[in-house]
Amino acid sequence: MKLGLLATIQAKAEYADQVEALLRDAAKLAEQEQQTVTWYSFRTDATTFGVFDTFEDEQGRNAHLSGQIAAALTEIAGTMLSSAPVIAPVDLLGVKGS
Repeated sequence: MKLGLLATIQAKAEYADQVEALLRDAAKLAEQEQQTVTWYSFRTDATTFGVFDTFEDEQGRNAHLSGQIAAALTEIAGTMLSSAPVIAPVDLLGVKGS
């Protein structure tokens, strides 16, 4: 793993539970992406969510950005989110794990 993405997602309060459900269900989609090495979704407070995922190369990262999870976030952005997701590419400096 050399590359990653860190996305911050701010839900409107009335849609927070629906955004949580979408991110829980998105794990199934991430499992189908052969070039996505790891994928995590998380919640930091009542309306703030995030996704962190890793890839071996730029091709895998780009494939993920044009995949079903990104499309689902784009689809709900206008109604369920208070702002567009902030997606930052990251270069991994150190990794502990298998």
